[in-house]
Amino acid sequence: MGQCCLNAFRVEKSSEETPLKKNLTSKKKDDFEDILEERRQSSDLRYAMKCYTPVVYKELSPCKPSAIKTIVLQSEQVQYVIKHLSKETGESPDIIQEEATEILDEMAHSMHMGAIRFFAFTLSKIFKSLFKSICVNEDGMQKLQQAIQEHPVVLLPSHRSYIDFLLLSYVLYTYDLALPVIAAGIDFLGMKLVGELLRKSGAFFMRRTFGGNKLYWAVFAEYVKTMLKNGYAPVEFYLEGTRSRTAKTLTPKFGLLNIVMDPFLKREVFDIYLVPISISYERVLEESLYARELLGVPKPKESTSGLLKARKILSEDFGSIHIFFGQPVSLRSLAAGRIDTCSFNLVPRHIPQKPSEEIQEFACDVAYKMELLQIENMVLSPWILVAAVLLQNLPAIDLQLLVEKTLWLKGLTQTFGGFLDWPDNLCANKAVRSSLALHSNIVSLVNGQVVLNDKDMEAGATEELVFKQALAVLMCGSYRNQLLNIFVRPALVALALQMTHCSRKEEVYSNFAFWRDVFSDEFIFFPGIPLKDFEEGCFLLTKCDAVQVTSQQVFITEKGNDIISFLTAMFKPFVEGYQIICKYLLKESNEAFMEKQFIFGVRSFASELLEAGSTQCYDVLSSDMQKNALAALVRQGVASRTKTSDGFTYTVRKEALSKTAGMFESRIPVSKPMAARL
Repeated sequence: MGQCCLNAFRVEKSSEETPLKKNLTSKKKDDFEDILEERRQSSDLRYAMKCYTPVVYKELSPCKPSAIKTIVLQSEQVQYVIKHLSKETGESPDIIQEEATEILDEMAHSMHMGAIRFFAFTLSKIFKSLFKSICVNEDGMQKLQQAIQEHPVVLLPSHRSYIDFLLLSYVLYTYDLALPVIAAGIDFLGMKLVGELLRKSGAFFMRRTFGGNKLYWAVFAEYVKTMLKNGYAPVEFYLEGTRSRTAKTLTPKFGLLNIVMDPFLKREVFDIYLVPISISYERVLEESLYARELLGVPKPKESTSGLLKARKILSEDFGSIHIFFGQPVSLRSLAAGRIDTCSFNLVPRHIPQKPSEEIQEFACDVAYKMELLQIENMVLSPWILVAAVLLQNLPAIDLQLLVEKTLWLKGLTQTFGGFLDWPDNLCANKAVRSSLALHSNIVSLVNGQVVLNDKDMEAGATEELVFKQALAVLMCGSYRNQLLNIFVRPALVALALQMTHCSRKEEVYSNFAFWRDVFSDEFIFFPGIPLKDFEEGCFLLTKCDAVQVTSQQVFITEKGNDIISFLTAMFKPFVEGYQIICKYLLKESNEAFMEKQFIFGVRSFASELLEAGSTQCYDVLSSDMQKNALAALVRQGVASRTKTSDGFTYTVRKEALSKTAGMFESRIPVSKPMAARL
C-alpha cells in the first residue's frame, strides 16, 4: 500500500476530525402522509376533475408544445449542426431540417389535460387495488414546491419498476405541483394507445443509442435544454439509465446529466436544483419477471396486449410504497470553487463541445452523490430483514428462530442508520408473519419451518429444478440486496478482517480496498475515497461494539463475532460467485470471447456445479453478477476489452487471472449457528 495510506493510519483521528458526516438518526414515519387514504374516502372522478393550477417557475405562462418545437428547430445549436452536416454530406439544408423536424415529432411530449385527468382517475383505481398505502414525505414536497418557483428543477428518482414515472406524476398532481417532462425509452411508442397517452402526460421519447448521429444528438440535447432553460416544467430522468433488476443501485450514466448541466455551465441559467428521490416498494410488481430476465429468459416486448394481460395482478397485494423527496441540491453550490465557467466564454455557446475532463469528473461526482442520497433515503421493510436472514439459513429455518434473528438484525440496521419502517404497535412475531404472508409467492410456512417456495420442484429434469431454485433465491435476494446497499462498507471491513487473518490496520485496509474495487460495479461508492469508506465501515462497526480501532490495529470484540460473521455471510454469494467465474475462465480454452458467449458459458458451468451439489451459490447464475465480474476483471487489468463491429471482444490474461483467483479462493469462515448465542 502507498506511503500516504500508511501515514494516514499513524495519525489517530478524533471524532470531530473524522470525515463521517452521515446523519445516522432514523427518520420518522410520522413525516409521511398516505396519499391513498383520502382517495379511499372520496370520489376518484372528483379528484381527477379537480381545479389543477400548479405553481410554476417565476410565474411563467405555460408554453404550447408546438412553440417549444419551433424554439428548438430555430436554435443556434441545431441550425449550426444542420449547416455543418450539409457541408459534410452535400445534402440540402432543407432536407436535413426536415429530418430534424421528424426527429422532434417522434421525440417531443405534449401535455394534454384530458390525458392527465384520465391517468389521475385510472391510476387512483389501480393503486388502491394494488397497494395498501403510498406514503410521501410532506417536508420534501414543501421544499420541492419552493424550488420549482425559484430555479429550473431536475427530478432524479431511483428506478425499480415500470410504474416509477407514473407514480411520481400522480404524486405531483395530488400536491398541485407542475407535472414533469420525463425521459422515456422509445420502446413505449410500440404500445400505440398507451404510448400516445404517455406523450400527452409529459413523456418525451429517446432512442436507446444515438451516439454517432450528430443531428439526433443536437435536437435531443437542445430539446432538453429548452425545457430546462425556460422552466416550462421539471425535467425527470433516471441516473441509472434503466430499471435495476436486482434492487441494487446501478452505476450512473452521465449523458443526460451532462446535458442538463450545460445551461448552468454556460451561464444561461443562474442555478439548477437537483432533487434525489427514493422510491421504496414493499413488494415489487416485476419481481418474478426480473429474476427470469437475470436467468436468461428474454424480456417481454412492451405492448398494449401485454399490459392488458398483466391486469390479473390487480387481485394481488403489493403492500406499501414510500416516496422520499430529498432536499433540492443546488448545482451552483456543488460547482462553487471547483468549476471555472469563464472557460465557456472562449467558444460560442451554439458550437457543440465534448465535455472537458474536468467537467466529466464533476458530472461523475454529482451523479454518485445523487445516487448515494437516494440510497440513504430508501425505506426498508421488515421483509428485507427477513429475506437477509432466510438466505443465510437455507433450506429452512424455524419460525421462532427467524423472528429472533430478524429482531436482532433490526437493531443492527438501526445502528447503521438504516431507514426502517417497522409497523407501529406490532410485535416481532406478527411483523414477520405479516411479511411472510405478503411474500407468499416466494416463501412458505410449513410445519413451523420457513422455506423458499418449492412447488413442483420435484418434477422435471435436474436443470429445471436448478432454474426453479435459482428463481426463488434471486427473487428473495433482490430484497436482501436493499439491505446490502446500507451495509456494504461495514460488511467489506468485516470481510477484510475475516480474510486478512490479522488485525494490522494497513493490511485490513489493503484487503478492504481490494474488495471495494472488485465490487464497485455491484455497489455505489463515491469515486476516489476508499480510505474514507474504510473509516466509515470501521466507525459503524465500532458503534455496534463489533470492533475496537486503534491507530495501528482493528480488533474484533467478543460481542462482535456474531456481527462480523453475519456481515461476511451476507457477502459470501458475491465472493463465491466471482470465484466460480474465475474458475470458469481459467478452464476455458478460448482466449478471446464475446459477452454473450461468456454469459452462456458461465451459466452452463455453474449449472453443472449446482446440479452436482458442488456449490449452493445460485446467485452466480445472474447475468448481473456475471457482467459485473467481467467488468471488474477488465478494471483490474486481468482482462482486456476491444471494440469490434459485432460489439466487444474480451481477452483474458491467464497468469494475472490465476493470481486474482487466489484472492477469491481464500475461504470465508462463516460460523453457522448465531442463534445459540442470540
